[in-house]
Amino acid sequence: MNRTKLATLTFSLLLLPPLVIGQNTRFSDPDAVARDQFWGTLYAGGGTSFFCDTPFSSKGFTMTEGHIYPLSVVRSSLGCGTSRQCSNDDRYRQIASDLHNMVPVSSRVEMRRRNARYDQLGAGAREDECGNRESAQFFEPPAPVKGDVARTVAYMVDTYDLPWVGTSTVFKNWNRMDPPDDRELTRHRQVSELQGNDNPFIAQPELIESL
Repeated sequence: MNRTKLATLTFSLLLLPPLVIGQNTRFSDPDAVARDQFWGTLYAGGGTSFFCDTPFSSKGFTMTEGHIYPLSVVRSSLGCGTSRQCSNDDRYRQIASDLHNMVPVSSRVEMRRRNARYDQLGAGAREDECGNRESAQFFEPPAPVKGDVARTVAYMVDTYDLPWVGTSTVFKNWNRMDPPDDRELTRHRQVSELQGNDNPFIAQPELIESL
């Protein structure tokens, strides 16, 4: 990391208030959280789609809330059944309501990647106009958000005792390649204030190495 980026990161971290490290204990209704907290608060004024960096002014029909750590893997890990069956499982509702794992995604991209595992793909993998690459059931995000993905996956693995959704080595490499920037830190602060808990891998990215 160069000195300018390190200085910016250090200054930004100093602005963060003390936060609780642990699980989401404030929210347990995924639909209400998506409606009221995610779209109604975090992105009430619009933003940019996570995997494409495309501006949007409102949710509309082209945007949806995507989960970086796929909820299909959460359901499989918990063994609670289908999406409908798991909606009655308190543990699943807690995890599915975690705002640290929610990002705005174009519906088109979400349909292709929501059940995929992450990997660093070879040169032959298909690449779309946003820099996302796909091959079979694997998905590689564009370089500017690889670290964001890695730190979110690490948070979900560590916080909720979930399995990796790809090779841990890949996520650790992405974390080193793409350290937290101002946009990630700002969003982290906003989510943490709403939800009441921290993602420690954003404040201290080196923690991923111990997983």
